[in-house]
Amino acid sequence: MEKSLWDGWVEEALSKLQSLKLLRSLRPIYVSTNEQQLQLLGKEYEVFDEMQQWDRSSVEVSISQTTFHRWLHEIPSSGDEIVDRDGVVNDEAGTSSRQFQKLLLFSGNDYLGLSSHPAIGKAAAKAALEHGMGPRGSALICGYTNYHRLLESCLADLKKKEDCLLCPTGFAANMAVMVALGNITSLLPAGEKLLKDEKVAIFSDAFNHASIIDGIRLAERTKNVEVFVYRHCDMSHLNSLLSSCTMKKKVVVTDSLFSMDGDFAPMIELVKLRKKYGFLLVLDDAHGTFVCGKNGGGVAEAFNCERDVDICVGTLSKAAGCNGGFITCSERWKQFIQSRGRSFIFSTATTIPIAAAAHAAVIVAKKETWRRTAIWNRVRDFQALTGIPISSPIISVVVGSEEKALQASRHLLKSGFHVTAIRPPTVPSNSCRLRITLSAAHTTDDLKKLTTALSGCINFGEIGSDSSDVYAKL
Repeated sequence: MEKSLWDGWVEEALSKLQSLKLLRSLRPIYVSTNEQQLQLLGKEYEVFDEMQQWDRSSVEVSISQTTFHRWLHEIPSSGDEIVDRDGVVNDEAGTSSRQFQKLLLFSGNDYLGLSSHPAIGKAAAKAALEHGMGPRGSALICGYTNYHRLLESCLADLKKKEDCLLCPTGFAANMAVMVALGNITSLLPAGEKLLKDEKVAIFSDAFNHASIIDGIRLAERTKNVEVFVYRHCDMSHLNSLLSSCTMKKKVVVTDSLFSMDGDFAPMIELVKLRKKYGFLLVLDDAHGTFVCGKNGGGVAEAFNCERDVDICVGTLSKAAGCNGGFITCSERWKQFIQSRGRSFIFSTATTIPIAAAAHAAVIVAKKETWRRTAIWNRVRDFQALTGIPISSPIISVVVGSEEKALQASRHLLKSGFHVTAIRPPTVPSNSCRLRITLSAAHTTDDLKKLTTALSGCINFGEIGSDSSDVYAKL
């Protein structure tokens, strides 16, 4: 593979860190007593070729009548209920109740329904019984073990990258990447005062996730970056900004599948622009990982452009049904981010049981291909039942005002569905919405019931998909 300008810059930065004795290393602690047993992990996980009874627990939930009443009447709550061993709910007012309201969940991010999979639960339990929570400390000190390394290798293979860096959350992963990018120029040869053309130019989609935005804000404080926000998925606008930018070190960062709108980044156009301008392409694939692509490799796999993505951030807290985040990239970039990404450096590492569970989830998600088939069938079901043009399991039903969104959410609550109203500051005030998410654990019958209830508060014919004139600003 031809060496890019960015490869050279990150190598120079790593050399500088080495000379300053600031290059940080990961040294895994070996906790398994049976090396052969660890190597066999993945072969022992039980997988299935169709939905099982336990899958439904990922979409069937219960709330107390007190919570139900508060939600229905928009009474503020701090989650202060206590449920005792006998199933009695005691609230702050001193009242007790055994009554619960069953709801069908259409607002979570457990897209494949893996959170209730027995193989994943057993992997966590087995690791906890053998090792407890594992060494407690940051990954650079003592929190990184052979379990973490095994998971990183598995994720790197999934994303077709040289290496992977585990982070405590997806939020922390994006923060680490952005902050590291803000540091790279300070390690390269320059004059006493950094000239504008020597800075890093970061081009960010207007609808990018808050973790990217907050990471960019921190990077800006170094005075080493200039930020350009392009209109949501508007490649003409991005091209214009890139062509007029005189800075050599260009970075384009975007969500792959946007969490509030459910649309995909224009990957093919981004790849063409990357070839034209030579920028570093950073992709946040939080909502696409395990859901998109034949093997669950994500949006880049689905668009056949994995090699064109330089750094791919993902999460284990959504379709994997577990917890945590990760960064897949080259070995050079991993070494640089682990040395300069503050949200990674100063966070306690993921516990061993969670790392074991996430490893099981990666294997199960890849093998149980019926889950990806099922969720995309539900996407087609929803579109057929409503006529609303959707392209992913994230369905954004924009209703406008905050009161309309709350009324619709309450109507669905009464009908037995857990669908929350998305309001400012998550979205702009004139684009409040219902965010409906589909799961492989949903059935066609579930979709029929949901759309029937939805038709009682929403006119499907009035739902628009154009939100190009409404976008957040950094």
